[in-house]
Amino acid sequence: MKSKRKIRASILAMALTSSMLLYSPTTAEPISESQMLQNSTELSGQMTAPSTSMPNTASGLNPGYSITPVQNTKPVSPTDKLPNMTATSAVVIEAKTGHIIYQRDAHRKMFPASTTKMMTLITALEYGNLDDIVTVSKNASGTEGSTLWLEVGDKVPLGDLLSGMMMVSGNDAAIAIAEHVDGSVQKFAAHMTQRAKELGATGTHFTNSNGLPDTNHYTTAYDLAILAAHGYSLPHFEEIVSTKEQTFPWVHDPTHLLRNENQMLWLYQGGNGVKTGYTDAAGRCLVSASNRNGVQLIAVVLDSVYMWNDSIALLDYGFSQVENSTIIKSNETVDTLPVLSGRKHSMPVKTTDEIVMPVFKDDAEAYTLDYDVPTFLKAPIKKGDTVGKVHVLCDGKEVAESKIVATADVEQKSFFKMLLNTVRSFF
Repeated sequence: MKSKRKIRASILAMALTSSMLLYSPTTAEPISESQMLQNSTELSGQMTAPSTSMPNTASGLNPGYSITPVQNTKPVSPTDKLPNMTATSAVVIEAKTGHIIYQRDAHRKMFPASTTKMMTLITALEYGNLDDIVTVSKNASGTEGSTLWLEVGDKVPLGDLLSGMMMVSGNDAAIAIAEHVDGSVQKFAAHMTQRAKELGATGTHFTNSNGLPDTNHYTTAYDLAILAAHGYSLPHFEEIVSTKEQTFPWVHDPTHLLRNENQMLWLYQGGNGVKTGYTDAAGRCLVSASNRNGVQLIAVVLDSVYMWNDSIALLDYGFSQVENSTIIKSNETVDTLPVLSGRKHSMPVKTTDEIVMPVFKDDAEAYTLDYDVPTFLKAPIKKGDTVGKVHVLCDGKEVAESKIVATADVEQKSFFKMLLNTVRSFF
């Protein structure tokens, strides 16, 4: 285990150094332990030639950081709004609605590398028990690539394994989690794929839980974004993917410390997730996220030359295009409806809840309101009775609703009074 401990110290040193300044390329995770040492210099810091830098006031960067602009050499569409972004495929979405704010070839099938582990986390959160004790198998312990240094027979709480997997991208942890939840990696990968498709990620197929290369293991930038958006709706997801550092007694190292490889947690205002990834086949990949002023954005870059720069540019652009606004006011009159068989002939009906949603500068027509209201009401009616609903749709998908209620009590007319009125109508 000496070699593993030395490797871990090297990676921690690189991460600590990189957190002090913003460099353009990624601290990418390697494919195997041997390559980890061989490629450590290449993957950790190809600095761009210093020229002019953009201070954090022009960006969502945290105070004390600046970014050196880079020049993209890949061909892009002349209408691309971020031409210097270096990712082959990219997207930024608003999480609550799933609205796409920017995309570049976002539905292209790509290798996800360790961003796969985000879906491993989601599947385990939905179908596992965080308090379960996971016994590490020989198969898990012997997994190649980035590691949590698990040993055969280690007994670790599932919740701890999930945190460790997301912080340092432990392939061994991903295998142990899969075997615990579904009995085998194959069954767990099928489970991941099925669940991903249920969540709308129709361009995704998983063959393993860690993202090691396989021709049948692929996804899209858009799919990863909507899966991340779902993740933020789950208990414990944000807590796990936004943890910067944590100590665990079971870590085979004197410090027992794990430090998150996702530098966006330090670099970007509101940074709260989610996962880095690298293989030769996939290139540098990153799913990042930020919540600012109640707006949750998710950015994905796949096969990126400078994934930190690209992700910052995506989030900056996203926040420049979105802000919260009131879509429906509370206690707002929707209509005045006739009342049958009542002591009142008509009554206004009103909304109950204020609905505040992110609105988009690039798409004023993203939202539509669908009012589900009857043509008339029938007594007796109590004030506050639900008589309808207003549905808020974004890009044709329902994202919120408000009840429509009666605003007064209306008693039913007596039978004899109704009969008298009927007779009078003939004269």
